[in-house]
Amino acid sequence: MTTADAATLEPMAAALAAVDRLVAEARAALRHTLAPAGRVDGRALAVHQHEAHGLAWFEVYRQALHQTHGWCRRLAASGGLGEVERLLAELLFAEYLARLQGGVPMSQVEIIRPEELGVGEASLEAFRRDPAVRTLVRRGRAPEQVRRLAECLAEEVEPDPALGDDDLLLVRDQFRRFARERVAPHCHRWHLEDRLIPAELIAELAELGVFGLTVPESYGGLGMGKEAMCVVTEELARGYLGVGSLSTRSEIAAELVRLGGTEAQKAAWLPRIATGEVLPTAVFTEPDHGSDLAHIRTRAVREGDGYRIYGAKTWITHAARADLMTLLVRTDPDEPGHRGLSILLAEKPRGTDEDPFPVAGLTGSEIPVLGYRGMKEYALSFDGFRVPAEGLLGGVEGQGFKQLMATFESARIQTAARSVGVAAHALELGLRYARERRQFGRPIFDFPRVHGKLARIAAETMAARQLTLYAAREKDGERRCDLEAGLAKLLGAAVAWAAADCVLQIHGGNGYALEYEISRVLCDARILNIFEGAAEIQAQVIARRLLEA
Repeated sequence: MTTADAATLEPMAAALAAVDRLVAEARAALRHTLAPAGRVDGRALAVHQHEAHGLAWFEVYRQALHQTHGWCRRLAASGGLGEVERLLAELLFAEYLARLQGGVPMSQVEIIRPEELGVGEASLEAFRRDPAVRTLVRRGRAPEQVRRLAECLAEEVEPDPALGDDDLLLVRDQFRRFARERVAPHCHRWHLEDRLIPAELIAELAELGVFGLTVPESYGGLGMGKEAMCVVTEELARGYLGVGSLSTRSEIAAELVRLGGTEAQKAAWLPRIATGEVLPTAVFTEPDHGSDLAHIRTRAVREGDGYRIYGAKTWITHAARADLMTLLVRTDPDEPGHRGLSILLAEKPRGTDEDPFPVAGLTGSEIPVLGYRGMKEYALSFDGFRVPAEGLLGGVEGQGFKQLMATFESARIQTAARSVGVAAHALELGLRYARERRQFGRPIFDFPRVHGKLARIAAETMAARQLTLYAAREKDGERRCDLEAGLAKLLGAAVAWAAADCVLQIHGGNGYALEYEISRVLCDARILNIFEGAAEIQAQVIARRLLEA
């Protein structure tokens, strides 16, 4: 390790020890209030939801700092920290250490402060006075250092992701070129015209193996890990969120079948999902039960050698063009909550613009949306739609909720990667506009609040990327990672929205014009805090894990 690297890494390590102590004290204090017997008291949690969710956000920052430090250590061990990597890491530490002292934003109007979490005044003062914390806060936010970071970014000096695998770097470069050449020139028009992503582009992605990226080779997939999934997803979402999300439903369906299906179901569906021959859609959400999946009402009535489906679903992405529905239904009306739920693999014919749902017992209507276009959203109505008995996932009723929960880690990791891609694209747009736009005789990039915003967006995007890749590596190692996946998704979605909002502000009035791409990116970014677990639900899940661990 060089002297310069040590000057960055050593204070970071010391500051992390102080962060760990601060968050541990908050966790212990809240456990005393909310989980005195080792299990969270639901009534107490309802009263102290602000504090519990605040603990989740403190853990997001703690883990983001740890993963940023780990990224720097890997770079230092493999050739040394570059200038842009050092500046990014030091700015991230400066900002997050300062927020941990004064207040962490949970949304635009909610701040959680350490004293609200039960951190004592003496502990908080010790944190503020910690020499490493003070050094990093002062150095990382120094105006000349922030300016230099922004200049490096403006010169298109991109940070090393430290993937540690040459194959992953080749995959990243391949999909970055694809997004720039085949997606970026066209996607804004698709968005403005509210068009489906062209079928020819989907065929090209299938040829590249996108839909079978994590499907085992024995079932016709590429057999790569979740880290590869994140790399590909980020690059495609960096081009257009819709394209970066095309494989999400394939990933969910493949996970459901791989983990919960019978051998016959695996053989029947995994190869076809992997090649893109079959496009799945996830049919879980109901009009009156968004995140509350345990109380869904859509029912599957046994009839002869199959089921008849009755009920309504909503926010079903890519439903008309899908060939397979992974359908969460109630197969046992007498079993309360999640115990009566099952998942059906429900095949249907692919629709057209003229006839989107050409099958008996199923109708649908499009839900117009602000952003996240390209696949379209639908409300579905089932009135006797038939599913053969062999469509019951796993062949046993009552396993649906458990089967679905097994896929949430991957889905949230991928959503975090989508978020990083959106944030990275917003940053690109901001850097380009700030260099080109002139006011008062010079580029607006020269103004500190403009290049300062861009530098901070870059630092948080880097942290979100590292937290996402960490969760993916945990998943690839077959370790439980619902906590890590949740942390990555929560941070990534917040960073994407902040990046899009700040870059639109940099565009000024032009950013509000539909002709400018940032208007689309803002609309796309907003959904990331909602789907795959709304931010508040995600914070609730994280808090429970922290308090009961």
